[in-house]
Amino acid sequence: QVQLVESGGGSVQAGGSLRLSCLASGNTFSSYYMGWFRQAPGKEREAVASIDTRTSLIYIDGSVRGRFTISHDNAKNTLYLQMNSLKPEDTGMYYCAADPRVHYPPEAGNFADWGQGTQVTVST
Repeated sequence: QVQLVESGGGSVQAGGSLRLSCLASGNTFSSYYMGWFRQAPGKEREAVASIDTRTSLIYIDGSVRGRFTISHDNAKNTLYLQMNSLKPEDTGMYYCAADPRVHYPPEAGNFADWGQGTQVTVST
């Protein structure tokens, strides 16, 4: 099991940028498949991006491809999500998730451990 704490959310205008971080503790970070998910009010939680910290296999959802970048720093036990050219439809609660097994493409039901989330609000 791994404990996850997200940070970096906030309110920005459309076109702006944010960098989310997810600090992991409790187990070996470099042995996990990590993902970023988001959930808007009234909608299901959806995958944004994922990365296998062992192989760096990356998934980026089509809705954010070219604007968002996922990365990780095993030495710092930290997962990142760089979000550029933000749009109002990117608004939601963003969650970090981890699982020792790789599920590609990522689905929320396949991740065992979750952070508490960080809110991202993009205004016009």
